[in-house]
Amino acid sequence: MPRRKGPERDAPTARLSESPLPAVDGVSSWPGRTVEVGGQDVFVRTTPSDRADAEPALFVHGLGGASTNWTDLAALLRDDLAIEAIDLPGFGRSGPARNDDYSLEAHARTVIAYLEQSARGPVHLIGNSMGGAISLIVAATRPDLIRTLSLISPAVPDRKIRAHVLKTDWRFALLLVPMIGMRALRKLGSIPVESRVKGTIALCFADPSRLSKQRYDEMVSEAKARADSPWVDTATLRSTRGLVRSQFLKGRAGWAQMSTISAPTLVVWGDEDKLVAPDLAPYVAGAIPHSRLLVLDNVGHVAMIEMPEITARAVLALVEDARATVRADDS
Repeated sequence: MPRRKGPERDAPTARLSESPLPAVDGVSSWPGRTVEVGGQDVFVRTTPSDRADAEPALFVHGLGGASTNWTDLAALLRDDLAIEAIDLPGFGRSGPARNDDYSLEAHARTVIAYLEQSARGPVHLIGNSMGGAISLIVAATRPDLIRTLSLISPAVPDRKIRAHVLKTDWRFALLLVPMIGMRALRKLGSIPVESRVKGTIALCFADPSRLSKQRYDEMVSEAKARADSPWVDTATLRSTRGLVRSQFLKGRAGWAQMSTISAPTLVVWGDEDKLVAPDLAPYVAGAIPHSRLLVLDNVGHVAMIEMPEITARAVLALVEDARATVRADDS
């Protein structure tokens, strides 16, 4: 891992758009469809936009998440973006991964293959947690597919050893042990769905009261539907192991890869993130050349759910500024 030192650059504070945003009240999970991508059945939700010239966007969820994580953010941005949200293989309503490969690189290949197959690129790519790590790989390896990149608490390699959930929590390490990891997940699966969802909310939110009852009910419904999938434990376990391997074995390469990203980038982090250390925020923003940073007070790991409006305004400002730059270059 790189030695502990200051960020490579001081990223500017993210601008917040002042454009009017549509209402979110009454919005439910967006409809979707199953498409075959690289021999896998992948579920993709679509948020309709009234603008014929709306630029395409793709949202990528985190570990244990699903495309439903983006319901509110998509609602707020639908006047400006033509949004799709993907369920990664093994998650949400998607089928299992081909060859049971749930590495970050395999997930990134799926995202790339979908963008190529759908011919929607270049897109505004937005990822949270593990989805942020995947989005970093996509942006670094296929810049031709990306207009802008927005990262919400991306699961990047740490820069120091700490008593932190993704780094040294001994219970988390059990998932890496053959047999024991699967038994631990199956034991977790015996807990009532409602209790599991409440536990996830407590872990991911700084203030769980910000989650509406409608969104909670939708989370429970999705969790129950996913529980019936025979591949759920394998997908969770192997994705977790893939994420940890990248953290420990490819950390230096991961940080070096960030410096190659050319897309305008937004980094959003909650200062009470319990899953990925918030003090990494300026380092991530500093490592990516054309980035801006937004650190949110009293917000946890999923800012797009906990504080969707301010997150939407930061994303929209990035999109607006990228458009302005393109127009200036064309004139």
